[in-house]
Amino acid sequence: MSSIGTGYDLSASQFSPDGRVFQIEYADKAVENSGTAVGIRGKDGVVFAVEKIVTSKLYEKGANRRIFNIDTHVGMAAAGLIADARQLAEIARDEAASYRSDYRAPIPLDYLNQRVSTYMHAYTLYSSIRPFGTTVMLGSWDKQQGAQLYSMGPNGVGYGYWGAAAGKAKSNAKTELEKLKMKDMTCAELVKEAARIIYMVHDEVKDKMFELELSWVGDFTNGVHQRVPNDVHAEAEKFAKSALEEDSDSDDEDMS
Repeated sequence: MSSIGTGYDLSASQFSPDGRVFQIEYADKAVENSGTAVGIRGKDGVVFAVEKIVTSKLYEKGANRRIFNIDTHVGMAAAGLIADARQLAEIARDEAASYRSDYRAPIPLDYLNQRVSTYMHAYTLYSSIRPFGTTVMLGSWDKQQGAQLYSMGPNGVGYGYWGAAAGKAKSNAKTELEKLKMKDMTCAELVKEAARIIYMVHDEVKDKMFELELSWVGDFTNGVHQRVPNDVHAEAEKFAKSALEEDSDSDDEDMS
């Protein structure tokens, strides 16, 4: 059987002879064509950073954001098809609102992860629908559980993480994440590292223009997910650019 899935990739409900579901693998490819998204869990909260590719100078700045508010205490970052990500954001918001209405309390992140991942998995079971072409990360902070970060892909499987990455430069971003001692770092430190990672893995040849989106939730925000303040955002970008220049200078020295 060929690896391209001829004859076995017409439906998400069909297995190939070697046990693969090609529609899910194609959805993963859609995620890999997207800008990189990074989520980092520190000792006092969670930081999200997203490389939003800008394909035209005519686009209005800030349009089609890839970081979403789900509930006051929960944020979501997405890589992949933006329309699919918006649909999942609405599902997550409905789940959070329903839980708050029923129990008069904010939804626990592990429960929200279970509900959203179950919804994503359902879209891999029927021939009349297709899997979601997006990977989403959910992050929150509360006094009982502290910082939490989950990531789930088109297959509907969600895991808890200290650091997660998705998108076209996922492998390089994961390599950089593994170098961080994030358990001992604050979000003030991690937001700079997240910006540095996004700038480092950005492909200037293929994608010249991009917007850096940053958000966080933690003890310092009183458990409210929000966009990073403009001054912190500017400082993080400055740190990322200077780190990138230092790397390029050291590479030039090695070449000489």
